Amino acid sequence: MKKTYLLGLAGLALLFVSCNDMLDVTPRDKFTNDPAFWNDQNRVLNYTNTMYSNNFSGYGQGIDDPYFSSLSDDQADPDFNNWTFTSVPGSSGYWSDPYTEIRRCNYLLDNMESSTIADASKIRFCAIARLMRARNYFLLVKRYGDVQWQDHTITDVNDEIIKGPRNDRDYVMDKVLEDLDYAIANIGSGDKASWSKDLALAMKSDICLYEGTYCKYRTQADNGKGPDNARAQKYLNECVNASQELMNGGYELTKNYGEIYNSTNLKNNKEIIFYRNYEKDMLGHSTVDYTSGSTAQRGITKDAIDAFLFLDGKPLATTSMDKSDKPERVPYYMIGLDGKIVKTEDGRDSIRVDSKKNPLWVYSMEQPFSVRDKRLSVIVDKFLAFKGYGHARTWLAEMTSSTGYTIGKYYTTAMGASPQEQLTYCNEIGKGYTDAPIYYLSRVLLNYAEAKAELGNATQADLDKSVNLLQVRAGLPGMTLNPEADPANNVGVSSLIWEIRRARRCELMTDGFRYWDLVRWHMLDKLDTNKNPDIRRGANLSDVPDCEVDLDGGYAIPYTATRTYDKKYYFYPIPAGQINASQEGTTQNPGW
Repeated sequence: MKKTYLLGLAGLALLFVSCNDMLDVTPRDKFTNDPAFWNDQNRVLNYTNTMYSNNFSGYGQGIDDPYFSSLSDDQADPDFNNWTFTSVPGSSGYWSDPYTEIRRCNYLLDNMESSTIADASKIRFCAIARLMRARNYFLLVKRYGDVQWQDHTITDVNDEIIKGPRNDRDYVMDKVLEDLDYAIANIGSGDKASWSKDLALAMKSDICLYEGTYCKYRTQADNGKGPDNARAQKYLNECVNASQELMNGGYELTKNYGEIYNSTNLKNNKEIIFYRNYEKDMLGHSTVDYTSGSTAQRGITKDAIDAFLFLDGKPLATTSMDKSDKPERVPYYMIGLDGKIVKTEDGRDSIRVDSKKNPLWVYSMEQPFSVRDKRLSVIVDKFLAFKGYGHARTWLAEMTSSTGYTIGKYYTTAMGASPQEQLTYCNEIGKGYTDAPIYYLSRVLLNYAEAKAELGNATQADLDKSVNLLQVRAGLPGMTLNPEADPANNVGVSSLIWEIRRARRCELMTDGFRYWDLVRWHMLDKLDTNKNPDIRRGANLSDVPDCEVDLDGGYAIPYTATRTYDKKYYFYPIPAGQINASQEGTTQNPGW
């Protein structure tokens, strides 16, 4: 029997012994490619399960995963986040991994044509494969721009596509839309942790919003192609339609923001469209640990804090409410598993002490946060945590953050009925078992509102059934079609688009989308630390005596390095190995 590996376009090198960049990853599985395999429904089902596990990492530690995607203006890594690439790599998983998955999809699609399994099953398997092919081509396009499109498995080393030029990114994205629509029409129903039409609709909502706005704001000088308003409108309308179908699909927002991020069971959560399930002592993750343990956190920036509206619905520049961002020095109380202050035997609040029995202190942001968007107090702990003034949740290790602002939205007491369980499941690598939300209603509502605003046909009713549901949950006044102008809006968009973008930033903070939002809005220069110093500043520590943290204007800074914008960063560099292997076919992206 012939053995072959699922390696992406140039995985053929294992068969033909040639050099190619797509071989920079070890094959993750292998199978016997013969009719018996494709005629066995259970084996094909297991094959699609591999697609599931490889594509939906949930609470992983990758570049686009929640918390860990800290190359943005929302977070500052203590070790400094420079651009993903500052020079051309010889090889890269960002290029080869999607092609591995595309090849996997094409194997299934090619072989379903002759498979003897039932037609209904064949159609569903093909829908799954085309959905995953769409996802992986989208990843390639947003990273690299033009890429080679292939809709069949390459089995001949001399196939012209291997050494041919990259296809225009617009052509590839049109193919992605075709795959999405096929999946929506044919994938069928499923629960919230498996393949379903609603999963495909949610993916389409996201991808079409990206494509519509990217094509509206791109420039010839920076992106190689100028704006295409007709194309933008087409994709924005596709986003609206997909979002509308989900909005009418029986989903509801949870009562409290944050519930979907720290639950051990999302199965029956009405806000969830699709999630990754984790199980205690069987399959775990580390996101809770990294945001609760002693490793310095990738803290929230001053720029991000300043984005949150005040409870009067106004931004920092125009509010009449207390704008102070200085913390208050308060006693460092012992907190129990129930989140309440532990009492001493005589009924007093228990204060932590040092080795000499001296009371310890901590710095609280409770008052500054109390007049802001309620989401802020969920995303960020009310106590600052920085060198010399750590803070521990209940029985966990003492935390510090690169900016002083620690992230609290992933923490839960549900994984610990005792101090030992808290330490095990909240403070050890790979032990967390809170479920990971992947697609959820709040994202769809934001997509809908933004697409309607970008199309220029939003109505008050559109806002009220989308973004204003999130405003109400955040304790804010509803948004109108003509919001008050924010002096911080210096990017040439309407006040409505500006406020919807703000709502998206605050709702999805640390969820892994901010970097690519800046790309599609043509705002990547926002990550230049010289022009935007607040993206590397944190908490106001100007009143902290003998502060051990480096300060800039009284604000904590995690690093002194700088990040300078260049238009070439709108695309990743094509790996050198890929260019060498394709000879004259694949050219390098501009500026690299």
